[in-house]
Amino acid sequence: MKDLILRNLNKDEFQELFNVWKESGLPYRSKGRDRKENIEKELNNQQSHFIVAEKDKKIVGVVLVTHDGRKGWINRLAVRPEYRNRGIATRLLKEAENRLRKAGIVIFACLIEDWNKESLQYFSRKDYIKHDDIIYFTKRDYPYI
Repeated sequence: MKDLILRNLNKDEFQELFNVWKESGLPYRSKGRDRKENIEKELNNQQSHFIVAEKDKKIVGVVLVTHDGRKGWINRLAVRPEYRNRGIATRLLKEAENRLRKAGIVIFACLIEDWNKESLQYFSRKDYIKHDDIIYFTKRDYPYI
């Protein structure tokens, strides 16, 4: 897409980030891990990147990229519905992978909930391998996180 700018999220753009998630059908925990204060901490972490796609001064897509020093995580890749099928998600994914490579990370992973058929199909088309043999566990000190 022409005139698409990929850049880091600014601290004054949290509401737009939440709007993209909401419009894309991705849930977010506004009282937990997705609180403005928590995202602000992530923005200051060198192992986290909130990358936005901007078109005509409007945020049209986002992705959160993190790593633990050995594996990179692609999280919350979302594009506003009216901007889909224009290559924006692919540009965001490539940028995410490139940033991880620059950090020396060469294994990329994502967790996708089974209800999110669109994301399951998308990552499958992008050569990500689905592992049906993995069971995911979490433990939370607070249920809203």
